[in-house]
Amino acid sequence: MNIPEFNTRFTELRSSFEQVKAVVAPEKLRERIADLSEKAGAPDLWDDQEKAQAVTSQLSHAQSELRKITDVDVALSDIAALAELADEENDENTFQEALAELEKVAATIGELEVQTLLDGEYDERGALLTIRAGAGGVDAADFADMLLRMYLRFSEKQGLPAQVLDISYAEEAGIKSAIIEIDAPYAFGQLSVEAGTHRLVRISPFNAAGKRQTSFAAVEVVPLIEQTDHIDIPENDIRVDVFRSSGPGGQSVNTTDSAVRITHIPTGIVVSCQNEKSQLQNKIAAMRVLQSRLLLIRREEEAAKKKELAGNITASWGDQMRSYVLAPYQMVKDLRTEYEVNNPSAVFDGDLSGFIQAGIRWRKQKD
Repeated sequence: MNIPEFNTRFTELRSSFEQVKAVVAPEKLRERIADLSEKAGAPDLWDDQEKAQAVTSQLSHAQSELRKITDVDVALSDIAALAELADEENDENTFQEALAELEKVAATIGELEVQTLLDGEYDERGALLTIRAGAGGVDAADFADMLLRMYLRFSEKQGLPAQVLDISYAEEAGIKSAIIEIDAPYAFGQLSVEAGTHRLVRISPFNAAGKRQTSFAAVEVVPLIEQTDHIDIPENDIRVDVFRSSGPGGQSVNTTDSAVRITHIPTGIVVSCQNEKSQLQNKIAAMRVLQSRLLLIRREEEAAKKKELAGNITASWGDQMRSYVLAPYQMVKDLRTEYEVNNPSAVFDGDLSGFIQAGIRWRKQKD
């Protein structure tokens, strides 16, 4: 890249950043931080732990967003000065330094642009992510376990608090299903594009003949409910069963019936939770998961009704949205966005940002 091309690229990024700032509105963000800081400093804040956690989480997210905006502003000014110095002194090393910094800033601006696209009704909520093994036997159960680790690693790398609420282990290896709660602002907006059927192609480690095996797993993402959602569930509509928590191979991990399974009779939805220490805590967590799923069903019914009235009913997601290929070649490809990488190990280690950003842009284009 030469100086004129650099200048063009810089101008484009500066323009994109100004558009991002217009949407984010730093001054309003500062006002929001001041308001949340005041609430966070209230002496009785932790009398209501759920409310306190929401306030502190929102404050942390707002501060992080403002810090990103401020850092990009400073970085662009520094890069402009660096490029000017390189041009004046005809210094190639300084120019290459400016170019490297520009690409770093471009990546951050790209993330901020995607953030501005998260304007759906529930996008700013936390998320409940459910993984279920599909067709493929033991390989599918193992694949579901790989996806569980992938999303936990993604959450860890992004600094998002993630908690496994429930795991149902498979008999030989892997898991039948798992539920993860990610209680952080915009977790649902980001991770909702991960919903759908995932496919794995590899040489099966469970096949003595070393044959290639295709297996499937389903990912469901629903928004966390809030007190204002008013999802009323009559007691007569649910059945509550208690049982002992179990580990791999059906091994009992405690000696009391603290795990809870709730069946919503009208819809047939079944939710289990065994992560908490007491039966009451598990019941509260399970009810929260059930309410979140009912909230999503209500949202989908409302959206379907609107499309029906508009005379345009189309499916938003295909049955298979992403393929993870480990043999005969290495590739992970999203079939909706065409985004792909040739390093499955990095993806399974939580490197999902590229897929999520591409998915959010794709979804916005489809709206």
